[in-house]
Amino acid sequence: MTLLQPGLLAHLADVFPDDVAWKNLGDGTDLSLSQWHHRSNRLARGLRGRGVRPGDTVALAITEECPFEWLISYVAVHKAGGVAVPLNTRLSGPELTAILGHAGVKGLLASDSVLAAHPGLEAGIELTATVGSVGATGQVWSDLLDSDPSDLEHRIRPDDVADIMYTSGTTGAPKGVLVRHSGLSSSDRVPSNWLGLGFITSSPFSTTSGSLLICGPMRGGLSGWFLPRFDSARWLREVESARPVAAFLVPAMVQLIVADPHFDTADLSSLAMVNIGSAPIATETLRRFGARLPNADVMNGYGMTEFGAVSATPIGDGGTHAGSVGRPLPGVGLRIIDPGGSELPVGEVGQITVQDSRHQRSYFHDPDASSQTWAGGWLHSGDLGYLDSDGFLWVVGRQKEIIIRGGHNIVPGEVEAVLFEHPDVTDAAVAGIPHPVLGEDVAAWLVTRPDRAPSVATIRSFLLDRLADYKVPRRITLVDSLPRNEAGKVLKSQLVSEDQQRSTS
Repeated sequence: MTLLQPGLLAHLADVFPDDVAWKNLGDGTDLSLSQWHHRSNRLARGLRGRGVRPGDTVALAITEECPFEWLISYVAVHKAGGVAVPLNTRLSGPELTAILGHAGVKGLLASDSVLAAHPGLEAGIELTATVGSVGATGQVWSDLLDSDPSDLEHRIRPDDVADIMYTSGTTGAPKGVLVRHSGLSSSDRVPSNWLGLGFITSSPFSTTSGSLLICGPMRGGLSGWFLPRFDSARWLREVESARPVAAFLVPAMVQLIVADPHFDTADLSSLAMVNIGSAPIATETLRRFGARLPNADVMNGYGMTEFGAVSATPIGDGGTHAGSVGRPLPGVGLRIIDPGGSELPVGEVGQITVQDSRHQRSYFHDPDASSQTWAGGWLHSGDLGYLDSDGFLWVVGRQKEIIIRGGHNIVPGEVEAVLFEHPDVTDAAVAGIPHPVLGEDVAAWLVTRPDRAPSVATIRSFLLDRLADYKVPRRITLVDSLPRNEAGKVLKSQLVSEDQQRSTS
């Protein structure tokens, strides 16, 4: 039986008490397995003593600069029987307030910088504590730590709700997804020895991919190394000097690493495994990255807040299926369907639907949306993709992002993949914009190498050699960077909105 996260931590803290669970690369400090376990016990008792009961929701608005407080708080909420509500601290005040209200939170553990930026955020919440100075709450996080570090007697069951994870909201208002304790891990491994080797990541723990990494490295006997603010130059330096054996990256990070001037000469030989997930990645970017990692298995994966991990590239694939997101994980069923719900054959693009044997997730306080997303026992992802003859899944884009230009259906991901083949393009996004005659037209926003910026005419000519003419963007805009959310996904709605504002001004 799979050990749930709190149980796994308790076991490892007993067997390997002094080994490092997490390292904060921001300031060089360590959190041992026993420190994590005992401090989370103390905080769980403190939360219980201040009225948090099983089933109560406790929100975490702790910034990446305080990863240990986040990790301790997260496990403590679960140990107290509560439901964690991880928050993206980059959201606006109104967005955070809306989520806190929707989740009906009993407690709020927040960085002082978050509360200072959004005065009154804690209004109406019974228990609020600040990580940092006392600030508006009158109570600091450390004050909640009880003196007793022993285990609580509360028993966590696999089907108990662990988290309410809010979606990124890239195509509408964020929805709260109920995540069970059994759904917080895609592996049942328990290490028999502690390797202590490094697993480097910058993915915020409040994201879906970040939440899977909270105990993910531990299951392989590895120490998590957290870089609070991703910077390609800093990441390359850390890999060269500290020599981690594994890494997790989102596609946006990979693109920045490949474009970094030091990438071609950096020593990345320590890496034996690199996991890439959270969003589709261009095949050409993946090939450039993999070519500099001769000793590593570069594995792409696919998942979503509404489901968790869906698929991953198997170890040993060796780049044979570069660009795919791998095969379905054990226990995961996957079908590609047409608009009528019929299953499509190998190679045909349709909507990705998935199911597994775990307790089905659902939207919190939204039964109508739940019934539309989870229909007939299958989760309808809204993503478009196809299965190849080897059973590998290829994600090509979002159903809602399809551009219908004069009757032609255009998948933005196809155009983006070709743009990434251009050696001077480091980042790209494609979306539909309104057109008075065609209904929609194709627009592209590009980030190029500053020392070799190609002209728009050159880019268009490059695309015309590789795509049907109706797929080539009529409007190409060069930008310094693309707006992204905390999970690294491009905010295309923001690009389109800004484009329309420029057009009407």
